[in-house]
Amino acid sequence: MVLKVSLLTFALKFKNMKETILQKANEMFLSLGYKSVTMDDIATEMGISKKTIYQHFANKNELVEESALHLFEHISAGIDQIIAQKHNSIEEMFIIRNFLMKNLKNESASPFFQLQKFFPKTFTCLRTKQFEKMHNSMIENLKNGIKDKLYRPNIDIDFTSRIYFTGLTGIKDSDIFPSDTYAITILTKQYLEYHLRAIVSENGLVKLTDAINKY
Repeated sequence: MVLKVSLLTFALKFKNMKETILQKANEMFLSLGYKSVTMDDIATEMGISKKTIYQHFANKNELVEESALHLFEHISAGIDQIIAQKHNSIEEMFIIRNFLMKNLKNESASPFFQLQKFFPKTFTCLRTKQFEKMHNSMIENLKNGIKDKLYRPNIDIDFTSRIYFTGLTGIKDSDIFPSDTYAITILTKQYLEYHLRAIVSENGLVKLTDAINKY
């Protein structure tokens, strides 16, 4: 019995350490870039040995992959919680946008450019998951918005969902939107307003104006 308790305690500590490493890695990757941050950097920041990190992750590629997916799962769960709160469709979009900005540390283009360039397999996997999550969530948002007469009834739901994802990823292109001119926080808000103005009804425009002033 004592042995079982000891093994359980060890397993929990091991799991908690892995979770802590993933959280710190994500924080540093988003701030400094996936290529820029080394295993030594993470160990130093955490005050642990690099050996401890390697007990949980075989190499940096594995750490990058697991940290990216860990962040995705966290954000997906947060989006689900927001949707469950049953805000109107327009306000829901602004709340999700603010949630993403907070959890992605007001992301810049650089970390994800590095992920795409140096860890293409992880980037492709992540992008696929992001699209599936956003596409499904957006379709429900659009259906609810039409039902509540906040969106125009004749919009093409599938197209609108896909074009929103395309634009949201497109504004991260630093060649088109250089970071010294366009702050990502401003860009995402401007793009959201641009997108919603194209699909709202007259009733929706009132709600959109309220949301812009509120958020």
